[in-house]
Amino acid sequence: MSEQQAKLSKSEAKTYRVQGFTCANCAAKFENNVKSLPGVQDAKVNFGASKITVWGTTTIEELEKAGAFENLKVREDKEKAVKREPFWKQKENIKVYISAVLLVISWFLGKQYGEEHIFATIGYAAAILIGGYSLFIKGFKNLVRLNFDMNTLMTVAILGAAAIGEWGEGATVVILFAISEALERYSMDKARQSIESLMDIAPKEALIRRGNEEMMVPVDDIQVGDIMIVKPGQKLAMDGIVIKGTSTLNQAAITGESVPVTKTVGDEVFAGTLNEEGLLEVKVTKRVEDTTLSKIIHLVEEAQAERAPSQAFVDRFAKYYTPAIIIFALLLAVIPPLFMGADWSEWIYRGLAVLVVGCPCALVISTPVSIVTAIGNAAKNGVLIKGGIYLEEAGNLKVIAFDKTGTLTKGIPSVTDVVTYNGNENELMTITAAIEKGSQHPLASAIIRKAEEDGLNFNDVSVEEFQSITGKGVKAKVNNAMYYVGSPGLFEELLPNGIQSEIKEQITTLQIQGKTVMALGTEKEILALIAVADEIRESSKEVIRKLHQVGIEKTVMLTGDNQRTAEAIGKQVGVSDIKADLLPEDKLNFIKELRDKYRSVAMVGDGVNDAPALAASTVGVAMGGAGTDTALETADIALMSDDLSKLPYTIKLSRKALAIIKQNITFSLGIKVLALLLIVPGWLTLWLAIFADMGATLIVTLNSMRLLNVKE
Repeated sequence: MSEQQAKLSKSEAKTYRVQGFTCANCAAKFENNVKSLPGVQDAKVNFGASKITVWGTTTIEELEKAGAFENLKVREDKEKAVKREPFWKQKENIKVYISAVLLVISWFLGKQYGEEHIFATIGYAAAILIGGYSLFIKGFKNLVRLNFDMNTLMTVAILGAAAIGEWGEGATVVILFAISEALERYSMDKARQSIESLMDIAPKEALIRRGNEEMMVPVDDIQVGDIMIVKPGQKLAMDGIVIKGTSTLNQAAITGESVPVTKTVGDEVFAGTLNEEGLLEVKVTKRVEDTTLSKIIHLVEEAQAERAPSQAFVDRFAKYYTPAIIIFALLLAVIPPLFMGADWSEWIYRGLAVLVVGCPCALVISTPVSIVTAIGNAAKNGVLIKGGIYLEEAGNLKVIAFDKTGTLTKGIPSVTDVVTYNGNENELMTITAAIEKGSQHPLASAIIRKAEEDGLNFNDVSVEEFQSITGKGVKAKVNNAMYYVGSPGLFEELLPNGIQSEIKEQITTLQIQGKTVMALGTEKEILALIAVADEIRESSKEVIRKLHQVGIEKTVMLTGDNQRTAEAIGKQVGVSDIKADLLPEDKLNFIKELRDKYRSVAMVGDGVNDAPALAASTVGVAMGGAGTDTALETADIALMSDDLSKLPYTIKLSRKALAIIKQNITFSLGIKVLALLLIVPGWLTLWLAIFADMGATLIVTLNSMRLLNVKE
């Protein structure tokens, strides 16, 4: 948001949907027209999402007047789109068919009676007028304002062709240009459909119970706290918490996970997910504009408005390139006849061909179509990329750093081993759990969970004189005997002769395996060792392998854990580098170091405690975006599921998008250079020039569309 818009955000900002944009240039022109309307303080067009945000006051009639040059249709953001006619039935395309028929008839007449015959000329002129009517209106208006865009170039070229008697060529140019515009419209519509399909995921009404009455209520009228009833086979219309029932939900629309997830009382559920088998009652927790799905749609649309670095380059280039082409064409048409006695009509014709081939259509569209397509594809697969800049940055990544806890591991410690030296395992675990019930430590909760799983009656055990020993453990009296639970260090101090050597060996063995070891004992002896570990996610090892496979040079694991535990987990997962014993600020500094060394670095975390490191990296990737607003806000890329398996797909998509953008720009410029070289021997005809321009636009668009096929 510009500084100007930030100041205005306090005043009324309203968003409208726009139908009928054909090119980025027209969108920019519409934005300028709206800015000059009375009552409007500022306006911002989002071409990718076909929207305009207006600061100030205006009406839809005024906005449509500002877009009359392109026959734009404007509606309120929340209004349902008017169903467009099928592509081949659209009014602007019917004119192309009529022109094409007239062109063919005129060509036959020309063959029959000669090119100069009045019938052939009238046919060509009619084809030019019908096919190029809207083009000429835009072109003339621009010419008067000395605004040289594609329409101006084409208008001058076609009128010039008619003036020197090349009626057939002029008509061919009109039709080829109209076809290229239609194809450009079609491709942008196709790319935008990825967002529109997201909008249709959630139902527009839901069955709500208020008091004893059940009724169908439109989503805009559903309030926080309403009870929503969701039958099997129905989609959820709102976010909420399950208050009754158990079912499996297919969350693919939000998280990209194809495997359904079981939800029961107390679980969070999202709008747009499909209830597969049970009847659920859900208490609504967010209004329709605040649901996770609405946020995704909003972020995707914002992302498509963000200019990528390559797009900014292309826009700057086109700004100087178009006037340069006009000057070059003018000099080419005038200098040889004036100073070398060459034929006027031949050199004017060559100048016109330069104007046509100079059209920067393919170049201007080369980046936005790729970005809109890639971001839409990612959103469908449960990955939110917040702008073209992050898409390109992700494509350039060499190093990815991962937070360990909750990212590579599940973040929930669990008991992995119980080694007893004196006494029965169940009895000793019951005593340990009874004592740890009073502790707040995460490792204590792992012991209590284990005791609950084993069905031990630790709640019935009476515990007295409970006391915490800071940083080392706890002690308490059970059945009149004093027990201690804590780190091996506590027992080194406590036992008269320290820990026995065979127990020490056992502790070391467990620690090498990446486990945290606690001991239960008295002042005289250790009775049992309990090993606790944070379990590695099943997907982590495979994700790291795939990342190295797609060309990531270095993967780093960052953790506050001790070196031994970190190395054990790092080896299991397969990362290339491990950094242990880190405080949050150490993580931040380490990311900065990596950036200095490798320039492009991603940080992957769960978005809450990793926010500073995520912000410091080139690309911050947060996982579990569906559950936490923080992840959606702080990250540049959010993986909606609480799982890393989408990361290799994201890198693959970004690299493909980057490659396609580079191919498009190179191809667009290459074809221009080639066509301009054909001028020297005089081989560049007008229809060949427009064919080169149209072909380039079409190839660039189809090339961008390949991004729809990138799968996991």
